[in-house]
Amino acid sequence: MTDNSITHRKRLVVLGGGESGVGAAILGKEKGMDVFLSDYGNIPQRYAAQLEEENIPFEQGQHSEHLILNADEVVKSPGIPPTAPIMVKIAEKGIPVISEIEFAGRYTDAKMVCITGSNGKTTTTLLTYHILREAGINVGLAGNVGRSLALQVAREHHDVYVIELSSFQLENMYDFKANIAVMLNITPDHLDRYDYKMQNYINAKFRIIRNQTPEDAFIFWQDDPVIEAQLRQITIEAAKYPFSEHMEEEAAAYVDTLDNLIINTPRTSLEMPRKDLSLHGLHNLYNSMAAGLSACLLNIRKEDIRRALEDFEGVEHRLEFVADIDGVRYINDSKATNVNSCWYALESMPPGGNVILILGGKDKGNDYSEIEPLVRDKVKAIVAMGLHNEKIVEFFGGKVPVIRDTHSLQDAVDACAALATAGDTVLLSPCCASFDLFQSYEDRGRRFKNAVKALKK
Repeated sequence: MTDNSITHRKRLVVLGGGESGVGAAILGKEKGMDVFLSDYGNIPQRYAAQLEEENIPFEQGQHSEHLILNADEVVKSPGIPPTAPIMVKIAEKGIPVISEIEFAGRYTDAKMVCITGSNGKTTTTLLTYHILREAGINVGLAGNVGRSLALQVAREHHDVYVIELSSFQLENMYDFKANIAVMLNITPDHLDRYDYKMQNYINAKFRIIRNQTPEDAFIFWQDDPVIEAQLRQITIEAAKYPFSEHMEEEAAAYVDTLDNLIINTPRTSLEMPRKDLSLHGLHNLYNSMAAGLSACLLNIRKEDIRRALEDFEGVEHRLEFVADIDGVRYINDSKATNVNSCWYALESMPPGGNVILILGGKDKGNDYSEIEPLVRDKVKAIVAMGLHNEKIVEFFGGKVPVIRDTHSLQDAVDACAALATAGDTVLLSPCCASFDLFQSYEDRGRRFKNAVKALKK
């Protein structure tokens, strides 16, 4: 008797032809799957070339249902909402949908340090990576920064991965486990994705502790009211390591009365003067605490941690010093795409009303009352920069001495230069997404830097 059965190759469909999608497609191919990638938009040339080189079939500019709805499993780009027509049809067919991180996690036994939060994710992720790399750890960087986790799992080997995770990425993670989960803060953001219900957004963020056991660690900001409220409602299996500005009960990291940063874990304890931290401002103190705690829990030598916290150079577009022109400091904080990010930026500015603040872009339902006290205390002028500035002009009218309404970056920078005198700080911290005038917050930040540098000429 002959066996005529054919072994079924798993059909993997990847939606989205960016960094994570192409990485997932390559990993699927490496694991012997029948892979197809589809992108409703245009795939950047370098990723299309990569797919061609790997002989992975793909399409762009459309979603061909007959090639997608026969999938055994779908890996979805985080940017595609579950309400997209193709996602609705996939759900109707009952096809499982996972994230690239979930997919990659199946094929590695590396330790995972995962970082989320409404603000500070990128800085904390890069700082943690910097500490581990400088300490000689074989570490990979993935998620919202760095390269695709799936691609690294397919082609390289790392002992530890440091991964920045957005709420969008966390949505489709089920069996993945963070050995160390870091939650910096939770403030309203992306609520249009979550039916304008804050609890839905909180639930997505808290998926970072999913599957953790008592051998794992959960690092979080102790004084965040949203995190605090959620922790009262759920059970945490992992060991908890809260951090706080000042010494509080149970705090594993804090600043003592002598202004020293203190970090205490069962494996490592660390003490260093706060003034020696390379990153300044309260928000960066929290970022340094979270990164330092992660490093201590991975048993990194305290000398290595201390040195890395002292020499880290920061993140582009996050409170990035651009230039000093005639005594006026220009700061690029284009990554501040929500109100809370701007709050942190303003908090780090000295008091005295010497800040000229550039606000505006694609509004995400912003409530500017959160920054109003800091604006009244520190801001002498607001320059609105966007296609529609009515909300900003209306809210801050009468609350700051000067408001200028501009509709291009060049006009905004020119207005700032005209308003500024020696001792002032021009701060681009827009509170808004960039998509009304720019391709991305990176594009906005780089064009701002170029316009500022042109003032010198």
